[in-house]
Parts: sequence; structure tokens; C-alpha cells
Amino acid sequence: MHLSRLICSAFLLVVLPAAYSPAGAGAAIGVAMDDFSYTDTSAEPANQTAAHERRLSAFMAALRRDIGADGRYRLAPSAQDGAAFKVIGGIQKTSTLVQWAKVAVIDVGAKRLVMDKLYTFRGDNDESWERAEIFVSREVMAALSTPAPVALAVFDFELEDTTAASAGASAASDASYLAEVTGSVREALGQSGRYRIVDISGEAVKTRTLRDCGGCEAAIAQKLGADQSLIGVVRRVSRTEYTLGFQVRDARTGAVLARGDSGLRMGADYSWKRGAVRLVSDRLIESQAKP
Repeated sequence: MHLSRLICSAFLLVVLPAAYSPAGAGAAIGVAMDDFSYTDTSAEPANQTAAHERRLSAFMAALRRDIGADGRYRLAPSAQDGAAFKVIGGIQKTSTLVQWAKVAVIDVGAKRLVMDKLYTFRGDNDESWERAEIFVSREVMAALSTPAPVALAVFDFELEDTTAASAGASAASDASYLAEVTGSVREALGQSGRYRIVDISGEAVKTRTLRDCGGCEAAIAQKLGADQSLIGVVRRVSRTEYTLGFQVRDARTGAVLARGDSGLRMGADYSWKRGAVRLVSDRLIESQAKP
């Protein structure tokens, strides 16, 4: 659809400032907003270009006024001028009484869409455009107030084996199960919407045991541009029993923000993944969601 292509193209053209940083506590958050595009595919005989330009201009003025009137936000000329969010959109008239509005809000720092919606509104007069603007304004404000996801570096889970029995084929099997644990935990955290998973593939950490490095993972995470770090450990008690633990640190200060431990001996290695996802969901995702 025409409007979908418009949003996608505009999103790709957003250029980040060289030194972007979120607005500080108490500071108004910068919001940049381009004029929406307008396309008339209704094939009506009358030329309504002038009326549509006037109504679109009034629509954009009202939308900017609504956002600027909220003390939490300030209008910024562009993403390069300190805007934390960018609002883009387009309106398409498809018939005499039906119009579509495609609106997106981009989190500039996270390079992520926090809103991408398609609306329909009936009518093509001043009153119908005003109603549409009021509704779109509420939707945009709701999207702007949604907390940005935390940039989280999830390092590969490590195995602490007290049985001293991992060798040969067993070691290869352990590595496979650990990879499943790490991948599944990253997926669960990313899908929660509370976290943006930072790529750690370029960081050489496999030669180190992060669980015994005194919090060095926080500094590594900060170098990668993450807000927080997470390390996890699978502790094998016997060939058929294990426990799980994880720890989250603030990447800047190294302070421990959260930790979890299964505290119970659970089943064999093939259930590591299930146990790890359950632990992280219960002790991190769900607990952070509680007021």
C-alpha cells in the first residue's frame, strides 16, 4: 500500500545525531515532526487540492500544538536537533467519504518504531479532519509516553560443573544446550518489549569466565552501548540435576540491579532452556512489570 511504503521510506531516512543521548531527568523530551503527505486517489471530478492543503496544514498545526502544550515534550526541528522521537505519517483519500491515515512514531536513539498504525476516518470536511486530529493526537501522545526499552547485553550462559565429568561428546552437547539457553533467554527478553538486546558478537569474551570476573561484564556492556548487562550460570550438581542463576548490572556503575536463582535442583540438561526462560520471566520480566 502507498502509505505503508511512505512510512518505511521515512523510517530508513532518519539519521541519528552523532552524540545522541536521552533527555535528562526533568527535561522536556524533544519530538520532531515532518508534515504528513497527502494523496487523493478517490478519482472525484472536482479539484480539491486547495481545500486538502488547507485542511492538512490545520491538521499538522493542531497536532504540533497538542504535543507542544504538554510540558513533558518540546518540538524539535529534526532528529539532528536533539529529538528523542520522530513522528511521520501520510493521509490518503480513497473515496468520497473514506480517508486513511498512516502514522508512525520512531524512537530515534533505539532506532525502533514505538507506534505504527493505520487509521480510517469518514468524511472530508473541516469537522471530520478535526475529529481525526484529536484521535491521532491522543494515540501519538500515548506512544510517546511508553518507556523506551532498556538496551541489554545478554552474555552467553556459562556452565559451572561440579561433577568434573564433561568431556568429549558430553562437552559438545553441553555447548549446544548452553547456546539454546542463551538464545531462548534473549528471545524472551526481546519479545517482552522491555528490553532491546544488544549484539555482542563482536566482543571477545568467550575466553573469559564472566561469572568470576568481579563485574567486568558491566564495562564490556557499556563499551557495546548497552544500559545493562546480564550473565547467567547453569550449575550442574549431577548428571541429572542442575540449578540456574542470573545477574543484571548497571553498565555505567556496575551496581547489581537484579538477580535470580532457581534454588532448586531440576531435571537433566535438555530442560536447561525451559528452566532458564522460566526463571528470567518470573524474576526479571514479570517482577519489573509490577508497580
